[in-house]
Amino acid sequence: MPRNGLFVNEFWVVLGAVLPVFCVVGAGAALRRLDWLTEEADASLLRLVINVFSPCLILTTILGNAALRNIGNLLVAPLVGFGTVAGGILLAWSCRRFAGLRNTHEQRTFAVSTGIYNYGYVPIPLAILLYGEDTLGVLFVHNVGVEIGLWTVGLLFLTGAPLGKEWHKAINPPLVAIVIGLIINLLGGAQWIPGFVLATIKMLGQCAIPLGILLIGTTIADKFHEFHSKSAWRLISTANLLRLVVLPVGFVVMARFLPVSVELKRVILLQAAMPAAVFPIVMARHYGGDTATVLRVVITSSAASLVTTPLWIRLGTYWIGL
Repeated sequence: MPRNGLFVNEFWVVLGAVLPVFCVVGAGAALRRLDWLTEEADASLLRLVINVFSPCLILTTILGNAALRNIGNLLVAPLVGFGTVAGGILLAWSCRRFAGLRNTHEQRTFAVSTGIYNYGYVPIPLAILLYGEDTLGVLFVHNVGVEIGLWTVGLLFLTGAPLGKEWHKAINPPLVAIVIGLIINLLGGAQWIPGFVLATIKMLGQCAIPLGILLIGTTIADKFHEFHSKSAWRLISTANLLRLVVLPVGFVVMARFLPVSVELKRVILLQAAMPAAVFPIVMARHYGGDTATVLRVVITSSAASLVTTPLWIRLGTYWIGL
């Protein structure tokens, strides 16, 4: 992409990638208001997203992925993904008092929602549009580590389950899918799976993101009245300072100095520019987190990212030398 007009071009690329997500969220909210997607249906649909559709999406990403048979990518990219998620959650947890939260339930949700960045809905189309398929492949490998961090450290923080006591709560269908998928892929077993089975898994996996976003919209419709709390400004400002300023600085420094491939540097830069992930809204509802807290973090950081994401990509590209 030429340097002239780079910022303007990236801004519209990001806007084009983000707007469909917001539109689907809006559709979910509208369906709730119209009573076409009822609250009684949410529990069943959430179980489907977490226990069926998400594992299928993970398997589709892993099976037959040649990049995941490269030991370098297989080890480094997922480690970066896991480390950035775990580090982000721990940093947010250490700053929970600055957010004005005294309730442990809210503090845990704050740590998870602030520490986990949007690793799928926005960076995947951005990787395609800005860098191409090579970087997209590394992004998928990286996201294996993010998924592990999400369903282990993130889930343990959200539920409050100590590692030494209720560790079994981290054993869930998405994590099992990651482990099984990596084993099959390393053994070259994907070629022995019948085509109709792979096609079925792919079709089910394609339901995960749109249905998950629709359910986010229904949650926003149900909980939006809680967003305008007078005490929320400390939570919102702390979360956005961490997610959109402090953590991106650390990511960009990592991308510059880590001895990794150009593709992985680009992936780290993309993740540096991301707002808070939207999927923790679904997790919070399913695992008993505080939905009002996660809504405030996700909505405000996503809105602000329309400006900050192009800025970080532009500045990071220049400083890292990509």
